[in-house]
Amino acid sequence: MLRALRPAILVSLIMLVIVGLAYPLAETGIAQAFFSHQANGSLMSNGSALVGQTWTGPRWFQGRPDADDPMATGGTNLGPRSKVLVQDVRKQIALLRKEGITPTSDLVTTSGSGVDPDISPADAYAQVNAVARARGLSSAAVRRLVAEHIVQPQLGFLGAAYINVLQLNLALAGLR
Repeated sequence: MLRALRPAILVSLIMLVIVGLAYPLAETGIAQAFFSHQANGSLMSNGSALVGQTWTGPRWFQGRPDADDPMATGGTNLGPRSKVLVQDVRKQIALLRKEGITPTSDLVTTSGSGVDPDISPADAYAQVNAVARARGLSSAAVRRLVAEHIVQPQLGFLGAAYINVLQLNLALAGLR
């Protein structure tokens, strides 16, 4: 019996070393060597470019609203007939209008993850006049800044164009 189990135990140990240790260490090494910024969370001076930040007031471009708990990922699971969702959307619309921003659907609803760091170019352009007015800048300069931060779809057709709100706001802070 022991003689029959010995090959199975040996193969299991070899696979454990290869799949459980060698492969993950090799992948981690490759990630650190070639993609260290992404492998370390895409950290920037004011947070991660992969996680939506909270920006308030008309001086900043705003991303999609966060889910109830910004530390937890995941949507709210509120359906289209939810009274809470309708109230939340109405509050967000009123807040945006108060700041002089024309609400878009993405600016008033959370993303599937609840912490989406990106907005569409249309969402950014909807905020240009309010941001320019609040900062005393020309709309043309702010519009140019938005245009410079549009990330096109991969290979020209995979996904949709988007703008990372953190990167856009960091560039906005540098405008005079």
